[in-house]
Amino acid sequence: MLEKALEKANKREKSAKEEGVRQQKAEIRKQDKLSYVERKSHSVKSDLTSSKIELTEVINKKNKVKFNWDYLKEQGFIQLDDSHNRIFEEFRTIKRPLVSNAQGSKKEEIKNSNLILITSSIPNEGKTFTAINLAFSIAAEMDKKVLLIDADVAKPSISKVLGIKSPIGLIDFLETDELSLSDIILETEMPGLRIIPAGKTHNLSTELLASDKMVALSQELSERYSDRIVIFDTPPLLATTQAEVLASQMGQIVLVVGAESTSQRFVMESVKKLQNCSDVVMTLLNKAQRNLTTGHYGYGYY
Repeated sequence: MLEKALEKANKREKSAKEEGVRQQKAEIRKQDKLSYVERKSHSVKSDLTSSKIELTEVINKKNKVKFNWDYLKEQGFIQLDDSHNRIFEEFRTIKRPLVSNAQGSKKEEIKNSNLILITSSIPNEGKTFTAINLAFSIAAEMDKKVLLIDADVAKPSISKVLGIKSPIGLIDFLETDELSLSDIILETEMPGLRIIPAGKTHNLSTELLASDKMVALSQELSERYSDRIVIFDTPPLLATTQAEVLASQMGQIVLVVGAESTSQRFVMESVKKLQNCSDVVMTLLNKAQRNLTTGHYGYGYY
């Protein structure tokens, strides 16, 4: 009887060990099945909850980004329900030559014509303000599609202004082969607008933006998505080398100049950096005041 009892006890112990091993293996398999996106989401969860700007919630990539239009109105951005206000009218003027170059008769003459880079000479000239408003204005048209990319990877401004909380973005895509382009594109409440956030900070971000994978991405966006206008918001030209690196891959460049604040020397240095990058460089005078008596006209608000 003792031998039988001991044998039963050994079997139960062996069975318990086997069950423990099975559970451990199942947990390992479960962890292995977690995608790169999910792992990144878990790792930055605490960072997301500490954000001060509660404008939108991006739980996963299938959710549509919704904008806080009251906040954006306070900051002077375009309002889709008021298409006759001054800022909307001004961006109609700004976008027209860019859209014409990207999808009009000159399209074949300009390499990567649908790729538009927005930059400035120094910080605080309004390049992100320009990039977002330009994207809103173009996407508001019935037959236009826009992809807005936050390529200011050192100080991502688009996500901050629009309240986007996404754990992955452009830098993550360039760093790993585990992500596809669709993994980092966010849908928005505007049917014609998609957004790619900057992603995580990286000490080799300039090298990643200059990599063959980035060149291949630019080529894909130009050829495969030729019906879509792609807007890149980049760092100031004189602050980092990232904008200059990306400029060589663009078809059109908008150089935002802060009126009454940016020196002519800075502007000329920036233009010099761009002279071999693109056939189309447009300068936009921002923060200027309209003066109807003298005929001077500028774009402002930020």
